[in-house]
Amino acid sequence: MRETPAPAVPSVPVGVASEAGVASEAGVASEAGVAEQPADENLWLEDIHGDDAMAWVRERNARTDAALVNPAYTALEASVLEVLDSRDRIPMVSKRGDWYYNFWRDEANPRGLWRRTTWDSYLSDSPDWQVLLDVDALSAAEDAQWLWAGASVLRPAPGGEYRQAMVALSPDGGDAVAYREFDLATLTFVEGGFDLPTAKTRLSWLDADTLYVGTDTGEGSMTESSYPAAARVLRRGESLADLAAKEPLFAVPPDHLSGGVSHDSTPGFERDVAYDVLDFFNSRSYLRVDGNWVHIDVPDDMNVSLHRKWLLLRPRTDWHLGDAVYDAGTLLAIELEAFLAGSRALRTIFAPTPAQSLQSWSWTKDFLLLNLLEDVSSKILVLDPAQDFAATELDACPPLHSVDAFAVDDEDDDAGNDYWLVASGFLTPTTVCRGTLATGTPGGPAAVVREAPSFFDAADYTVEQHFALSLDGTRIPYFQVGRKDLVLDGGNPTVLSGYGGFEVSRTPAYSGTVGRTWLERRAVVDGIERGGVYVVATIRGGGEYGPSWHTAALTENRHKAYEDFAAVAGELAARGVASPAHLGCVGGSNGGLLVGNMLTQYPKLFGAVSCGVPLLDMRRYTKLSAGASWIAEYGDPEVPEQWEFIKTFSPYHLLRPGVAYPPTFIWTATSDDRVGPVQARKMAARMESMGIGGLWFHEALEGGHAGAGNNAQAARLHTASHEFLWRALTGTL
Repeated sequence: MRETPAPAVPSVPVGVASEAGVASEAGVASEAGVAEQPADENLWLEDIHGDDAMAWVRERNARTDAALVNPAYTALEASVLEVLDSRDRIPMVSKRGDWYYNFWRDEANPRGLWRRTTWDSYLSDSPDWQVLLDVDALSAAEDAQWLWAGASVLRPAPGGEYRQAMVALSPDGGDAVAYREFDLATLTFVEGGFDLPTAKTRLSWLDADTLYVGTDTGEGSMTESSYPAAARVLRRGESLADLAAKEPLFAVPPDHLSGGVSHDSTPGFERDVAYDVLDFFNSRSYLRVDGNWVHIDVPDDMNVSLHRKWLLLRPRTDWHLGDAVYDAGTLLAIELEAFLAGSRALRTIFAPTPAQSLQSWSWTKDFLLLNLLEDVSSKILVLDPAQDFAATELDACPPLHSVDAFAVDDEDDDAGNDYWLVASGFLTPTTVCRGTLATGTPGGPAAVVREAPSFFDAADYTVEQHFALSLDGTRIPYFQVGRKDLVLDGGNPTVLSGYGGFEVSRTPAYSGTVGRTWLERRAVVDGIERGGVYVVATIRGGGEYGPSWHTAALTENRHKAYEDFAAVAGELAARGVASPAHLGCVGGSNGGLLVGNMLTQYPKLFGAVSCGVPLLDMRRYTKLSAGASWIAEYGDPEVPEQWEFIKTFSPYHLLRPGVAYPPTFIWTATSDDRVGPVQARKMAARMESMGIGGLWFHEALEGGHAGAGNNAQAARLHTASHEFLWRALTGTL
């Protein structure tokens, strides 16, 4: 919601499998209370930066480059980079005081510029940007490879100007970052200011001389999921050693996901809030009252949001409170002081329907904006708290588009009820508008501020929404983008994309890069010249229909997400869009696990698979990078009963000799400290040892979980994935 996350092993000669082989049934027998340990001949590849492992990576990168790069590919990649570097892209901004801030990358500034401008200048064709920090220049001056990771700006005293910021810089694109204090007046890092070394740090400004900090200060300071387990008070002039010596202001057990403290500096509503994140979907919030932490007494799976006097609650599962039952995905409101005093007179300000769900919300000075999805198309409501949260629909959402409304700056005296409206569709470049909400006419028109250019000719294409029936009869929506004159004979090269996890919604969005690398491409297939078809499946595990859509595919029900995706693939074949030989699938991260299961469980449905930054070894995922933080999503493989269902969707253990697998491209990044490169490496190595052909592997050396630290790397990754799929699905691999 807008209101608001191994011991060294013996090396094995490169390319040589151990005698343990690939059969997942072989391995260490389970002890009492401990799940079996399947044989794993590729543990040596878990030494991420080890010489042998990196030699293995470089050899396969070279093989992929040799197969991939030719003049046509180079030209296609250059066209993608042209899109990513275009100076006509919309510079999205956030308002702080009188300034509008933006971070920008282009050909001349591959690592990027942090900059700001005034509103009048932003409205012009060529805004006058004041550069605050040139990350390329900083990297050159310090002989480092810094990548921008954001900034936390201190709210000034009333009447003052924003001046202090904690700038986050990543050395490799991973989640671990260094923080440095930056002066927005002098445009320099503060000499002797706050300076925290690279770690998975969480911090919050208390005042100009004090931070709340959770970071790696040694043993016990981080959770088993690799995130901060405690928050301490860091005062100006104190060192990391001083911080480590202090008693925590707030701490959580090491088997919880993370814990910390943030300071709400809203004038008149200043307060400290502590959070204990038990797992990805359960947490506890605490208010500091007279030096004590007071629990906001709601179920752990409740989304808790504080704004001025209001407490908003959104349950992830049905909430039984006295005689009342609040459905999952309902939004409830109550004044915070009344709740703390014992009142439970909650107001239902949004109730979901089978077709409609709440995705996010944002407060302006006097109104509350709700961003909804109705059958995966956007709808926006404006609620007026002064009128008992009376709702009015904002008439700004065309069908099969994604539209998001959020406040510009709810504390601005003049613009407190202004809102941004950002709209996009598969064939509609992003438009940014700005409007003003007013009592009595909250849905007034918004004026266009910026329109992104079109990077491909959309006139010959159409967007359709269809529904496939999953194995249990559930209707699964999917979007199809293709030519208006599409021949439904099964011969169209089609890529099917999905995610299906963590309550993440896949919504319509414009992509000039997809237009150039897929929709506009042409190939003669079965005697007919055709273009590409792009399909997005909105399967269970996501959030398109609210939290119940997500929980339907958790842990032992994970197979439902895969059945949904397979149903869409089958429907595309049945409708004549693409036969299996011409249908590919692509997914990254949890989506990589999704397509890994398509590869191993549904190989006959696809002609090619592109699998990025993936989870694949579900027996050891909790021991790799940040994997322990996802136990609530997938289950705990250390528990025998849970391993029994987890192994049914662990692609690394589902590979079988003699199966005809489709061509597969596995890609990852060395510096990914979230999922990590290990699982991709091991999957590729096992497939190689089984003699599975048509395998490509690529590992970017920086870029973190995104696999790319700049536009050139992003262009390479995107183009390589689509080039592989295109060749495979058109018979030219």
